[in-house]
Amino acid sequence: MLYRFIRVFVVTLVSIINGRTYYLHKNRLPKQGNYILVAPHRTWWDPVWYAMAAYPKRFIFMAKKELFKNFFLRKLIVSLGAFPVDRKNVGADVIRKPVSELKSGDRSLIMFPSGSRHSQKLKSGSILIAKLSKKPIVPAVYQGPVKFSHLFLRHRVTMNFGEPIVIDPKVKLTDEVIAQYNEKIEAAFHALDTEIDPNWVYVDPKKQK
Repeated sequence: MLYRFIRVFVVTLVSIINGRTYYLHKNRLPKQGNYILVAPHRTWWDPVWYAMAAYPKRFIFMAKKELFKNFFLRKLIVSLGAFPVDRKNVGADVIRKPVSELKSGDRSLIMFPSGSRHSQKLKSGSILIAKLSKKPIVPAVYQGPVKFSHLFLRHRVTMNFGEPIVIDPKVKLTDEVIAQYNEKIEAAFHALDTEIDPNWVYVDPKKQK
C-alpha cells in the first residue's frame, strides 16, 4: 500500500517538475517472472525512474549504507525495496539476498553493473546473480537531466529497454566468460542509447566541476 502511494506521489511530482517521461520498448520487459534490470548509473534518482517505468512489477535495489543512517530516509528507501551495501567491504549478502528474492519472491532487481555514477567499467555482480538465480538480464538506459537542478528545466527524459540476455546457468564464470557477457551488456547499452539519440553522450557532472 505504501509502495503504491509513494509511486503515485513520485509520478505526480515528476510530471509537475519535469513533464512527461517517454518509455521505449516496454514490451521487451518480461511479462512473467522476475528479472534483473541493468543500466548505466547516470543519476542518483534513476532507480526511481526505472521502478516507475516497469510498474506494476516491484523491485529491490542496492544502496550505499551511508543512506541508511538517516532514520526517515532509511524508512523511505527500505519501503521502496532498498537494502544496504558496504561498497568498501562487500559481503556475501550482496549476492545471497537478491538471488533469494529473485528465486522465491515477487520482486525483481534493479542493478547498476558499474556500481557508481562516476565509473563506466562493468563489474561481474549482475552476471553472477543472473546465473545463480536463473533469471534474465534486461538492459535499459536513461537519457535526460543528470543534475538535479536541470530537472526543473523540463528537459526531455527518455528511457529505452532492450531484449533480455540469458546467462547460461551451466557455464563457468571465468574472467573470459564474464568479459564476453559484459561486452554484450555494453553493446546493448550503446544500441539502446543510439535508438534514442545517436549523438547523445553522458557527461559525468562530477567531472564537470
